[in-house]
Amino acid sequence: MEDKGTSGFPVNGLSANEDSISLFTQAITQHRAGKLGEAKFLYEKLLAIDQNHVGALSNLGTILLCGGHFEEGIRSIRRSLEINPDQPVALNNLGAAIQALNRPDEALASYERAIFLKADYPEAHNSRASALLSLNRPDEALTSCERALALRPDFAAAHNNRGEIMQRLHRLDEALKSYDHALSLSPDFAEAHNNRGNALKDLGRWGEALVSYDRALAIKPDSAEVHCNRGHVLQRLNRLEESLSSLDRALVLKPGYAKAYYLRGGTLQYLKRMDLALASYERAIDLGFDLPSIHSARIYSKLSCCSWEGLDASLRTVMNAIDLGKSVSYPLAILAMPLTPAQLQRCARNCIQDMYLTRPVPVWRGERYHHDRVRIGYFSSDYSDHPVSQLISRLIESHDRNRFEIIGFSLGSSIDDVWRRRMEKAFDRFVDVEKNPDAEIATLARHLELDIAVDLNGFTGNDRLLVFARRVAPVQINYLGYPGTIGADYMDYIIADSTVIPPEHRAYYDEKIVYLPHSFQANDSSKEISDRFFTRAELGLPDGAFVFCSFNNSFKITPDLFDIWMRLLGTVQNSVLWLSETNPTAAGNLVHEAVKRGVSPDRLIFAPRTQNLADHLARHRQADLFLDSFYFNAHTNASNALWAGLPVLTRLGENFAGRVAASLLNAVGLPELITLNHADYEALAIELATQPERLAAIRRKLALNRTTHPLFDTARFTRNIEAAYSKMYIRYLAGLAPEHIVVDGPPA
Repeated sequence: MEDKGTSGFPVNGLSANEDSISLFTQAITQHRAGKLGEAKFLYEKLLAIDQNHVGALSNLGTILLCGGHFEEGIRSIRRSLEINPDQPVALNNLGAAIQALNRPDEALASYERAIFLKADYPEAHNSRASALLSLNRPDEALTSCERALALRPDFAAAHNNRGEIMQRLHRLDEALKSYDHALSLSPDFAEAHNNRGNALKDLGRWGEALVSYDRALAIKPDSAEVHCNRGHVLQRLNRLEESLSSLDRALVLKPGYAKAYYLRGGTLQYLKRMDLALASYERAIDLGFDLPSIHSARIYSKLSCCSWEGLDASLRTVMNAIDLGKSVSYPLAILAMPLTPAQLQRCARNCIQDMYLTRPVPVWRGERYHHDRVRIGYFSSDYSDHPVSQLISRLIESHDRNRFEIIGFSLGSSIDDVWRRRMEKAFDRFVDVEKNPDAEIATLARHLELDIAVDLNGFTGNDRLLVFARRVAPVQINYLGYPGTIGADYMDYIIADSTVIPPEHRAYYDEKIVYLPHSFQANDSSKEISDRFFTRAELGLPDGAFVFCSFNNSFKITPDLFDIWMRLLGTVQNSVLWLSETNPTAAGNLVHEAVKRGVSPDRLIFAPRTQNLADHLARHRQADLFLDSFYFNAHTNASNALWAGLPVLTRLGENFAGRVAASLLNAVGLPELITLNHADYEALAIELATQPERLAAIRRKLALNRTTHPLFDTARFTRNIEAAYSKMYIRYLAGLAPEHIVVDGPPA
């Protein structure tokens, strides 16, 4: 066995000159004791006497490498090898140094030469495995690592290396076992604790991962990598301020750490500090971080901040990555950009493919359940004051309990608000699984014998798509949370209507389409509008002005849309644009963009968030016309406006997300507010703003239709979606594969 001292590199015991033995022996003694400064002095003293002393050259090189002086260390070891090329230890150390400089091809050649000279050299076999893994040749790496362990079964570093290889192969349970074996041999092995945390993180066992990272830091407190990983898992645990502290600590220790800047951007994004998130993403890109996902994250941040410079170039970068089959993170980040349905499908498929190389083992394997009622599980991270709960609460309450048993799986943080309490009460059974790993959630769902599992998240925050990848129910449905295809064969259906997914678009969805007869969107017919009367002065709106309104999130506002809005303000005298104040940076940038287009800043008015939905709906009374966004329409905001009696003007887009407002308008009997292109959208906005009689007629029609048409008829919608569930369930019982389903609505 080689002695590595505390340097991490094997110490070469060769001596080229018998007269130098005493001095060399002293140097090796200091080296093995970890006294590298003293050893370095003695090696240099020896080389002053004998400049060709092979052992001194080799070992001095390892000390230089430990000090981060890679080029000097490599030169010293190479000089040793020029004198005596048959040194396996020196060749192994040389390979490690070259690999540290990110030249794995050269390192591999050095390791293989060492093995040629000494076939039973476990360190070289293990090092070779590491180089092969760096070259993305994990199967060959595993063979080499197994050879190292056959030669030396108690080789902790090789067990750790095997864990990394298994992790690359997405054999996470085996990776975990290898890390545990390494730690049983070497409990203070900080790298193995860190890697164990990474495997647990990939398994969705974030709390356990945090424990492993903390153990690694107890041993090696100044590891930037571990602080970075810890920040990532704290982000997933929604402990965002702690996440930010860990990532900032990583950047103190390693100021140019691109990955930490990238993850920091994500944490800041969750904290709604969009300007700081954008700055972090930009810094990561400047430092050379090149994962395609960062470009989509930057797009989302730029849109959220209404910072549009370079937007087209960023989109081209993302689209090129999609076309090359690369994952660019969640499609949600780029839904507000002008993409085709085919591009979004490719984006989703790439994202799903990137989640795993080996499909998780399904927990439902064809068993037949025998229940008195069809058992449906709704999975969401948004059972709180969130649009999903605002839309779906009345549906859950209205389900026919004689035919259906309804179970809620809460994937997100438990926020004690009125919506959370309402959702907990609405379900027959409510299960909080926020802190459970994906595999445990899947096992629990299987134990509860779900007939149908409905994912209300899709590609949105705190998603748990890997739960559905484990096939938790015979029928799995994508609904409401993400307006588009998941791109995965384990999602059987997507609930839609003929407006959001016309028949000619079916090919762009990996799910089979379930067509509801009016609109796909659930709505709450009991939604309260506050009796409070807001004056225009109270809201900061000028009396007598025509108020264009758009309460969409700022990331849905694109430059071409804003150009039209500013032309409307220029054309319609005494008009203002009333926007939601989603973040101060966006508001400031929009004011700046307005001025660039010749519009006075006082024509833009920003509405702060209200304390409750009822008040928010009430203040819609002071707006005249809701202007929809193009590529990612208003969804809940559009139905809120219509419920409050405010007409919504939209433009029919290409994708699901850009066709939702049209679906709502059709279902409320106002198809005349759907336009087909930018020019018609602008022209109709001007007509409605300058022809008060015409707009008043539309408002009267909306006031009547909101209580007589299907959009807000929750009872009718519930019957329709239950009919859809029954059709899916009957196909499953008959042993038939999923197929497109059309639901004929019941009579009014």
